[in-house]
Amino acid sequence: MGNPQYAILRFAKYKGPEIGSIEAHDERIKEKYASNSDVNISRSKYNFHLIEPERKYRAEIERQIKEAGCRTRSDSVHLVEVLVTATPEFFQEKKKSEIRDYFQEALTFIQQNQTPKTIISAVVHMDEKTPHMHLSFVPLTEDGRLSAKEIVGNKKKLTQWQDKFWKHMVLKYPDLERGESASQTERKHIPPRVFKEMTRLTKQKAKLEELLAGVNVFNAKSKATEIGVLLDQYIPSVEKMHDTIKKYQVAFTETTTENKKLKQKNAHLRQSLEKSTQESILKQLSDAKLQRDYEDALAVLDRIPKEILDMYARGGHRRKERTIEER
Repeated sequence: MGNPQYAILRFAKYKGPEIGSIEAHDERIKEKYASNSDVNISRSKYNFHLIEPERKYRAEIERQIKEAGCRTRSDSVHLVEVLVTATPEFFQEKKKSEIRDYFQEALTFIQQNQTPKTIISAVVHMDEKTPHMHLSFVPLTEDGRLSAKEIVGNKKKLTQWQDKFWKHMVLKYPDLERGESASQTERKHIPPRVFKEMTRLTKQKAKLEELLAGVNVFNAKSKATEIGVLLDQYIPSVEKMHDTIKKYQVAFTETTTENKKLKQKNAHLRQSLEKSTQESILKQLSDAKLQRDYEDALAVLDRIPKEILDMYARGGHRRKERTIEER
């Protein structure tokens, strides 16, 4: 898979004066967009609404506030605008119907977390560089108070929105990763693609085990070449999994078992694998299955006969060795 693909959810709050210009941009009321070179008006015909505004934004805001009978202050936020999108790679080669499905799923999420009737408009722009949805709502709480602060007002709330949004969207789009949070967290979510990579590694492990099962004193030399070819793929795959785990701060414990395994390897295998257990970032692993799979991937190397390891280290794989050492 290529670059990570992120689900993106952002909020902006408006008190009043800016609402007209927000509406003009979102609803494409302007004839020209000289101030925004990203807008390609020849493509504006491809924009579409998931929720059509029934009246002007300001008029609808005033209607909802009056109907709720809530108090307002001069500095009250009257409109919250949500920007929903994803990294550009996510939309590549997707049909318009598939893009629509993505934003419909995002709208469903917002409707589950904000009173649906407060939503004024949900419009998807296809005439800029990356498809995105502008969704505007009046920040009314369920008990009829105007309070953007309560709905999206602090870092904790924004983090909760991000967490819930990713968990909702990833069910349908498993390759999506969580967007940036407003607060720093000690560990990142592990996206489903990591588990897919582990599945591929496990398949390689099974193939290696199958080859090893057929090795005996009579055919070790002939099997060495075949096993060597597979090791050229397998060792970098184990390294890649380590790098992925490191990236997502999945905590590994530096176990004595792993150290023993690694010290049994010849010089080549130590260069390839020791760093997988000796770095200071390795912490307690919270995902037991990922740990078991990773340990199994290491353990299978212990079952390679010494004479095959020696042959592998000595010949026929120098190009790969350089690649691994330079990583």
